[in-house]
Amino acid sequence: MKTRSDERLADTPLREIGCGNCGAQVRVRKSSWEQTSIQWTTSAQEACRERQAASPGPGPNGAFFRGCEALRAAIADAAVCGELPVHDSSDSPGGPL
Repeated sequence: MKTRSDERLADTPLREIGCGNCGAQVRVRKSSWEQTSIQWTTSAQEACRERQAASPGPGPNGAFFRGCEALRAAIADAAVCGELPVHDSSDSPGGPL
C-alpha cells in the first residue's frame, strides 16, 4: 500500500505569528475558520506566560494548558486582516479561531 503524501503545507504553509502579550513566536496554519494548527517552539513555550502559569497535571510539559488567549487573539486578528491565509476561505470569518 502506497502512502499518500501530505500536501497541506504546500497549499498553505505555516506562518509565524507573535503573541501580543509575551512576544512568543509560534508557527500557525489555518485550514478553515474553525481549525487552527499551531507549532510551539521550545523558546515560545518558555516565553508564554499563560503556558507557564498552567497548573501541574497531565498534558504538554506536564501541565493543563488549553491555549493562550493573547495568542488566540493575535491569530484571529492575523486571519481577519489577511496576514494569515485561511485555506478554506469559502466560509466567512465568524466561526471559532
